[in-house]
Amino acid sequence: MRLTYTSDIWWRNAVIYCLDVETFKDGDGDGVGDFRGLTQQIDYLAGLGVTCLWLMPFFPTPNRDDGYDVSDFYTVDPRLGTLGDFVEFMRTAKDRGLRVIADLVINHTSDRHPWFADSRSGRDARLRDWYVWSDEPEPDDPEQLVFPDKEDSVWEWDEGSGQYYLHSFYRHQPDLNVANPEVRDEIVRVLGFWMELGLSGFRVDAVPFVIENVAPELAGLRAFMSRREGGSILLGEVNVPYPELVRYFGSGLGDQLTMCFDFIGMQRTWLALARSEAAPIAEALRERPRPPKDCQWAVFLRNHDELTLDKLTEDERQEVFAAFGPEEDMQIFGRGLRRRLPAMLGGDLRRIKMAYSLMFSLPGTPVLFYGEEIGMGEDLAAEGRMAVRSPMQWSADGGFSPAEPVREIPGGAFRPERVNMADQKRDTGSLLRWIQLLIERYRECPELAWGECTVLESGHPAVFAHRCDADDATVVVAHNLCDSATDIRLRLDGLENYLLTDLLTDGTLEVSGEGLAEIPMDPHGCRWLRAAPREVPPEDASVKAQ
Repeated sequence: MRLTYTSDIWWRNAVIYCLDVETFKDGDGDGVGDFRGLTQQIDYLAGLGVTCLWLMPFFPTPNRDDGYDVSDFYTVDPRLGTLGDFVEFMRTAKDRGLRVIADLVINHTSDRHPWFADSRSGRDARLRDWYVWSDEPEPDDPEQLVFPDKEDSVWEWDEGSGQYYLHSFYRHQPDLNVANPEVRDEIVRVLGFWMELGLSGFRVDAVPFVIENVAPELAGLRAFMSRREGGSILLGEVNVPYPELVRYFGSGLGDQLTMCFDFIGMQRTWLALARSEAAPIAEALRERPRPPKDCQWAVFLRNHDELTLDKLTEDERQEVFAAFGPEEDMQIFGRGLRRRLPAMLGGDLRRIKMAYSLMFSLPGTPVLFYGEEIGMGEDLAAEGRMAVRSPMQWSADGGFSPAEPVREIPGGAFRPERVNMADQKRDTGSLLRWIQLLIERYRECPELAWGECTVLESGHPAVFAHRCDADDATVVVAHNLCDSATDIRLRLDGLENYLLTDLLTDGTLEVSGEGLAEIPMDPHGCRWLRAAPREVPPEDASVKAQ
C-alpha cells in the first residue's frame, strides 16, 4: 500500500500511547508528574515508536476521581504546570512527529465547577438548565449504576434548590444536559480552544452516558473538528454490543466517532487466554462489523480503567477471574479486574510477548497504556482502579521523582528494582525491545490495519491464525495460546508457490503449489509472515506499484 495514501488517514494504523501526566514523570521535584517532566521524555516515546499520545485529564480538579471530575475546561491543573508548559510540550511533541489527543469529559463536571455552582444557586439560576434537575427522580435501575460499590442511585437531592440532580457516575459529578444548545455550544468552544493549542483530537469519555440526542451531537462535534482541522479525530469509549455500537460511528456514514474501542474483542481475547483456546477471538472477529469508510477500531488488552468483563456471560467471567484474578481483592465491581497484564500472566515473558504480539496483529489501531511496554505490575494496596495508575518506573530506584511520589510505587515481583525502563533499554531480550519491534513491524505492515481480515482454520484449538490482504499484499499471522509446541497447516488460497518471510525472526517458509503452508509453532509462539512471490523482495511486497 502507498505510504502517501495511508498517511493521509493517519489514525487507521497509528500506535496510541495513553498516559497520565500526574504519574508519568516529575519535572520540578515536588512528587507530582507534570508537563515539564513529560516533555523531557518525548524522545523516549518517539524512540519507542508510538505515533500518538493520549493524555488523561490534566484540567483543574478536586481530584476525587483522578481528574475526571473537571472544575475548569480551559486551563491546566496547577499541580501539573501551566498553559505555557502545555504549549511547550505540544511544540516538542510536534517536532518529534507525535500527535496528541486528550480526554474529553463532556458527560459531567465536578460539583465544584462554577457552572454547577450557578446551576444549584436557585431554580431561576442562569445556568439551571445546564444540568438535569427533577422534582421526582425516576426509579433507579441497578444496571445503570456505574460504581455500585459507591453509589446506590443516579439521583442526588440538592437541599439548596430543592430538587434532585442526575449523576450517572459519582454524586460529586453532576451530568451536563447536552440536550441544551447552550451546553453544546460551550462544548464546541472547549474543543476549539484546545485544537488551537495543537491537539489532533479527543478521546470521548463514556459516550453512551451522554444523555439524549447522542448521535446528532457527535455528528456536530465531528463536523466542527473537521472544519477546524481535517485530520482530527474522536476516539469513543463505547462499551455496548456490536449491533448497537455501529450507530456511534454514524451507521454507514462514518460522520460521528472516528474510532471506537473494541471492548467485545478485548473481553473475548481474555477468555481465549484463560482457556488457551482460539475460538473466542475468532468468534469476535467474525461478529465484529466493518466500520464505515475511514473509520477504525481501537484494539487494546488493558487500559486505565478496570479490565471490564461485563459483556461475557457469568460463567465466562468466572473463568477469567479464576485464571487471572482469583482473589476478591483483584476484582472490582463484580464485573472486572484491577490488575495489569504481566501480573495476570504470572510474569511469564513468553506468554506476555505473545499476548502483545496478538494485540498488535489484530485488525485495528493498537492502544498501549503507559508502563505496558516494560511490564509494570499493579498496586493492589491502592483503592479501586488506582491500582493500575501507579508512577512510571524509569530506573531501579523508581526514577519518577526525587521527592516522595504522589502515589505509591508497587513492591513485590514487579517493583522498580526488577522492572524498569533503564535496565530493559540495555537488554536486547527485554519486553521493551519486543514492543519496539512489534511497533516497527506493525508500521511496516499496513495490511494489518487497512486490509481485509480472514480468520484461518489452523487445525489446532489453541492456535489462532488470520491473514490480512490489502491491494496485492498479504500478511499471515499465527499465535499459539498454549504452552505446547505444535505444527499447523494453513490453506492460503491465492498464495500458491509464494514464500513466507518471518518478520519477527530470521527464516522463510514455502507455500505449496496446492496453497498449503506447514508452520511450526513454539509454546506461546507467534509468527508474522510476509507473503510474496519468489521474485519479489519481502520488503517491497506491501508497496503497490506506482
